Order: sequence, then structure tokens, then C-alpha cells
Amino acid sequence: MAKILTLTLNPALDITVSLDALRPGHVNRSQAQQSHAAGKGLNVAQVLADLGHSVTVGGFLGRDNLQAFEALIERRGFTDCFVRVPGETRSNIKLVEADGRVTDINGQGPEVDEAAQEALLRVLEQVAPGQDAVVVAGSLPRGVSPEWFNQLLVRLKGLGLKVALDSSGEALRAGLRSAPWLVKPNTEELGEVLGLTVDSAAQQRAAALRLLADGVEHVVVSDGAEGVRWFADNLTVQARPPKVRVASTVGAGDSLVAGMVHGLLQSEAPTDTLRRATAIAAQAVTQVGFGIRDREQLARLEAGVQLTEQQEGCR
Repeated sequence: MAKILTLTLNPALDITVSLDALRPGHVNRSQAQQSHAAGKGLNVAQVLADLGHSVTVGGFLGRDNLQAFEALIERRGFTDCFVRVPGETRSNIKLVEADGRVTDINGQGPEVDEAAQEALLRVLEQVAPGQDAVVVAGSLPRGVSPEWFNQLLVRLKGLGLKVALDSSGEALRAGLRSAPWLVKPNTEELGEVLGLTVDSAAQQRAAALRLLADGVEHVVVSDGAEGVRWFADNLTVQARPPKVRVASTVGAGDSLVAGMVHGLLQSEAPTDTLRRATAIAAQAVTQVGFGIRDREQLARLEAGVQLTEQQEGCR
């Protein structure tokens, strides 16, 4: 299996509160509450570990609430390359209703100064050699500019790594200028960053063509229950997931990224890669938390994925 680095610049302690239905302005009674050390790169890392890869994790962590994150890193056997900074890693509250709707209340993370940014770059210079790929996922913390983020991705590419990017807004826009190996926006994120409407398959393909022409190798566009479209050179594959009972949509996109990176690094057939990745994402919405917990369920979900493949000239 591969050696993979994941970077989470703005991790979070996810506090997931389950309730029947959210009533704004009223007292709400929760049915359950769980806390997880999280952040998109850490979520991806857990799925990659379950797929058998050796994972190194890095980014920035606040010194004042390290326990949950260090416990996760130790339990999962990750190599820890996080830079510790003053303050607390942010907390994100996720209100999950019985019908699957999720309301996010995302906190602010600690301020990351130039010294911490330089420290991370020095760490990456040491750990990047020998890695097969890096997944850079999530938002930017306070103090980190889109320009610095772009240069981070350029440096990672210069170190010989395949860069998979999953972000949004200014971070995604800046990251795209580095022409990553793989990007995984959802339709809303893709439309926002390109200034396009991407509701239909044709519109998504037109948007993907722009990114492919700019040097991105794989464009994976997620569209919720409608599924996923993967655009690459001379290839378009669409996957529709089977219907499942939704516990939480948190982590579904991260699970999809992990599945895609896994299949690509294993040089699997495109249909096999997208089928498994879609099934892993479908499994993620049936649970609260991250990782592949039930292999038999995953096999059933894989069998239920509907695939459509087109061989075409994308460029």
C-alpha cells in the first residue's frame, strides 16, 4: 500500500448533537451527543488507514485542547507532524436531525502566525520525500492567506507529491492555480469558484474542461444524492449511490476523496475506483464518525452503485 500525507490546516473538535427536529428559538432536547477529533484531512486519513495505507498527518493544532487529537493520532497509528500553536483548536457543532438535515455552527480556530507557517514548511521538507501523495483538505485558519496556501501546494508539487485538494472559496480558488493532481469540489463550491452555473451534467463537464485545460488531472464533482461525476483525460464516469438511511452527511465528501486517492494510487480501473469511493461515501452517511466500520455493508453498497462510463475527448 501507499504512504500518504494528509494536511488539515484548520482542524476541529466536532461536537455532533442528534435530535428529532431543530426548533430555532426554542429549547431543544438532544437524543445523543458525540465528540470527535476531526477536520477534513483527519477524516480522510482515517478512511485511508482503514484501506491499508500508511498515513502521516499534519497541519496546525492549538496547544490548549490537544488531548482528543493526540489520542486519535495514537490510536490510529498516524505519524504526527502537526505544528502546535497557541490557543485552542476550534470546535464545530453539528446539529443532526432525524431526517438527515445537518446544521453546522463552525467556530474560529487559533491565529497561525508566520513563525508557525514556516515551521510547517520545514517539517514538510523533511517528511514529504518518500510519500506517494498528499491530501490537502479543509479551510484556512486565521493568519494563513490564500497566497501562502497556493505556495504551499506549489512546494508540495515541487517535492514530487501528487496533490489532492478538497477545499472551497478563496482556498480552492488559490489552490487551483497550482494545478493539483486531483480536486473534489461539490457543485456549489465549483460554481462559486468559477463563477458558473453547474447544475446539469453538461455544465459540470464544461467546468471540468476548464480545470483539465489548466493542468488538473482529475476533477471529481459531488452532487449529494445525485451522485458523483469524475472527469479526466478522455474519460467521464458517473456514479449514483444506493439509497441508504442517513444518520449524518458529515464526512461523506472526505470519504469519497479517500476512496478516489486509494483507487488511483492502486492503478485500478476507473469504474472500480469510482464504485468503491461512492460506496465508502454512502456508508459514511449511515454513521456518525469516520472510517470503514462494516466491510459486509460496504460490499453491499458497492453492488448497489450505478455506473455510467463514457470514453470521449475531454480536451
